[in-house]
Amino acid sequence: MRKIHVLIAILIFPLTAAAQGPAGAGAGSGPKASGSSGPFADTGLSDWQLAVGYQYYRVNMTGTPFNTHGANMTLTRYFGRWFGVDGQLGIGFHGNTGSTTVPPNLGVHSLFAGGGPRLAYRGNGRVQPWVHLVVGLEDFRFTQTAGVLGSNQALAGAAGGGADFLLSRHFSVRVEADALGTRFFSMSQRHFQVVSGFVLNF
Repeated sequence: MRKIHVLIAILIFPLTAAAQGPAGAGAGSGPKASGSSGPFADTGLSDWQLAVGYQYYRVNMTGTPFNTHGANMTLTRYFGRWFGVDGQLGIGFHGNTGSTTVPPNLGVHSLFAGGGPRLAYRGNGRVQPWVHLVVGLEDFRFTQTAGVLGSNQALAGAAGGGADFLLSRHFSVRVEADALGTRFFSMSQRHFQVVSGFVLNF
């Protein structure tokens, strides 16, 4: 239970800390921060974004890569046109290690929770590219109840980027790709994920 509390705290802390910044930190980022031209010039820029979508996670933890499929949620608070703070939660609901583990064909669930900075080009066009860096905790739970591959937690980080394709003032479609790093079993691992979904701008 304590580990779950730590995961939730890592997800929420960057956003709450950023929201309590100095007065005027978000000046110019509200509805009047838009430019004077472009298809969304009169709609302004949102201070908050909530993205929810499908997550494909390619895991390289056991020596032979395996996949998990699940959901990803990112909440972003922007301060100005280009700088924001992310809180991200990635959940792998379904995965299988294949025939190379002992015992083979273990089911696996993954959970990542982290936070960090985001840089975005939020101009007046329909495409808004961005990059981000999030640091947090990774949790893997295998169907093996004993041994090395049981329940494992470690520090983790993700770096990558993507683009939001605006369909309206408040609604976008997102594509994202990230490289992830973890530290399990006193060794470093490298993974990657692809995320696609929808964004609510408010």
